[in-house]
Amino acid sequence: MAGLTGMGLSAVAIIAGAIMRFAVSVRTTGFNVHEIGVILMIAGAVGFVISIILVVSTRRAAPGAMHSMHSETRDSAGATVVQDRVEK
Repeated sequence: MAGLTGMGLSAVAIIAGAIMRFAVSVRTTGFNVHEIGVILMIAGAVGFVISIILVVSTRRAAPGAMHSMHSETRDSAGATVVQDRVEK
C-alpha cells in the first residue's frame, strides 16, 4: 500500500512542479519559481519510479509461500478427475 501512496504523492509533486514551471509568470530575486518547478517534477518522477519498483517487488510470492495447483483430467471411462495440490 505504501507504493500506491508514493505514486499518488509523486503525481502531486509532478503536477505542482509543472504548474510552477509552465503556468506561473512571477519574477523574483533569489528564488526562481521555474527552477523549483523543474526540481519538483524530477523528484516526482524519481519517486514514481521507486514506488513502481516497490509495488512490483512486494507482489512477488514470499519465500515459503504456499502455491496451489488445480488440474482436471479424464479417466478411461470419460469421467472428470480433479486433482488439487498444495505445495510449499
